[in-house]
Amino acid sequence: MRFYLLLAAIAASMTFAYALVIWKLSQKYKLYPAIRERDMHERPTPRLGGLAIFLGMLTTASVAPQLQVPAIDLIFQDSTLIICLLIASFITVIMGLLDDLIGLDWMIKLAIQIVAALILGFGGIQLYSLPLGGVTIASPTIGLVITILIVVVTMNALNFIDGLDGLVSGVAIIANSVFFTYVLMFTRELMPSANFGLSMMISALIVGACLGFLPLNWHRAKMFLGDSGALVIGLLMAASALSIVGQLDPALVNQGSQVGQSDILPAFMPVLLPLVLLALPLLDFVMAVVRRLAAGNSPFRPDKKHIHHRLMDMGHSHLGTVLLFYAWTAVLTVSFLLMFILQPWRLALIFFGVGVLVCLVFTFWPKIFRKQKTSPTEVIKGKEQLS
Repeated sequence: MRFYLLLAAIAASMTFAYALVIWKLSQKYKLYPAIRERDMHERPTPRLGGLAIFLGMLTTASVAPQLQVPAIDLIFQDSTLIICLLIASFITVIMGLLDDLIGLDWMIKLAIQIVAALILGFGGIQLYSLPLGGVTIASPTIGLVITILIVVVTMNALNFIDGLDGLVSGVAIIANSVFFTYVLMFTRELMPSANFGLSMMISALIVGACLGFLPLNWHRAKMFLGDSGALVIGLLMAASALSIVGQLDPALVNQGSQVGQSDILPAFMPVLLPLVLLALPLLDFVMAVVRRLAAGNSPFRPDKKHIHHRLMDMGHSHLGTVLLFYAWTAVLTVSFLLMFILQPWRLALIFFGVGVLVCLVFTFWPKIFRKQKTSPTEVIKGKEQLS
């Protein structure tokens, strides 16, 4: 536990240092694109945050083996896995940087994302089994296809919500902190393996890197994650989940009474938790794809109809919308984890119910407040203007 906290601290400090250097260079050489119609900011801002995130995590991962911790030594024994993870991350960052600076066709970006997913699969990070009540995927081909789908959808789900300052960084911090806690529980109850260690290391690196980048990404942001940052975070989150979910022995998962205290969900937790962690990004992704296809457009054609745009149209401020995303993410993820931990599990429903109620109130508060603020005089004036 302490070792992973140390990794997160190193990643945070290194990412912050890299981000400062990249921001200053971006300002000096004007490495930022013009403001687009769908953008929510008012001044040209560098989109090279993904490079700082990648360099911060890469530097930390390079230092990790030198600390001589058994759990990490176990991870780095498989050099193919680490090399493939590094290559997949590298090409994702390069693709994102090119798109942020000069723009790339969506088909090219999709093709590169599929290649990155294939590289992960080649390195062993793919779905071999589905720990859902003992179900096991028999065909490696089917497992690889599902792996590609999971990786590509996760990458784009994170990228689609990257429209406000600090939104993706904060959501990633919350989601990966919860997932790290879940994997840590499994590690303490079952025999540690490279898969568990890799998953926790990736989660710790993401949390640390996002914490280090957030000071420059907080409203009003000095620098954005850009496609390079959102996509590589999505790639690594998918890799973290697949490294444990896709290769976990269903027989171990079914030993629910040995892992956590809840008497339900053990057999479903590994599959459901990653979905809950990305509930809002996945919801926004599905809505965007359906909306664009229904209009006869490319599913990757940008617009201003994402969930965060709709919340701002309701009357939420820029920062208020981001904090509301944080709140919903925290309520959903922590509630689901508590269902696995608490005995009886129904106690978690109390937290979930109260959390959802509070989030709903704050979500619709601008409309409620606006109705209360409207006076009879203002209503009469409005009618006179219409007539």
